[in-house]
Amino acid sequence: MIIELIGGLLVLLFILLPVLFVLALASIKIITEYQRGVKFTLGKYTGIMGPGLNFLIPIIQSYKRLDIRIKTVDIPKQEVMTRDNVPVRVNAVVYFQVKDPEKAVLNIQDYVYAVAQYSQTALRDIIGNKSLDEVLSNRDEIASEIEVVVDKETDPWGLNVTGIKMQDVELPENLKRTMAKQAEAERERRGVVIKALGEVEASNNLAKAANTLSASPGALHLRTLNTLNDLSSDQSNTVVFALPLEVLRAFQTVANMGEVGVKKKKK
Repeated sequence: MIIELIGGLLVLLFILLPVLFVLALASIKIITEYQRGVKFTLGKYTGIMGPGLNFLIPIIQSYKRLDIRIKTVDIPKQEVMTRDNVPVRVNAVVYFQVKDPEKAVLNIQDYVYAVAQYSQTALRDIIGNKSLDEVLSNRDEIASEIEVVVDKETDPWGLNVTGIKMQDVELPENLKRTMAKQAEAERERRGVVIKALGEVEASNNLAKAANTLSASPGALHLRTLNTLNDLSSDQSNTVVFALPLEVLRAFQTVANMGEVGVKKKKK
């Protein structure tokens, strides 16, 4: 009788050992450094499992593993009407990470999907209150506004929005052509203004040079000789001779004196 009892115990032991071994293996959970585990006991939250070796009571305890590294969510292109009634298509990227695993599990079902949807809504709302010029020139400021709104909303979910970047602003084709014409007209206007300013500056310098030459006796003759020296290096067959204005005036003075002498003789 005793032998049969001992045999039954040995059989039971051989059956239980593998089961216990499997349960022991199932109770061991390894969490990596960039992960956290949210532990539940009989369905109730009982703590956070840190990185390293952790033990759970099989069947009674369970856990949900979370990645606390920064995640990237693409916001697909959204067609938005700006404040000045211009339709634009804008896409962006959201960077966020889990800062409180307990809230990320208990307060929201799918935090990645929730962040993507709320970011789309915030992007449409904020860009809808901006003009086209503000959207094109103040991307960083608009992205910061969206980041503040999304981060405030996702804080109860245990998330931290680290950044939002606007990638592309797509305009209608007819508006692109209009803006290209406007930019071309602006460049032409600047060119005309610069040319006019250059002519004004050149005329002022010429006036100053003329005043300087007229105020210095013999300066005009030296300038004339310098001009002739420059012409001598020209290999063309055309010779240009510059006659000073003073010489012509001298000829006119002599001619006037001759006319006066003739009139006196006639008298």
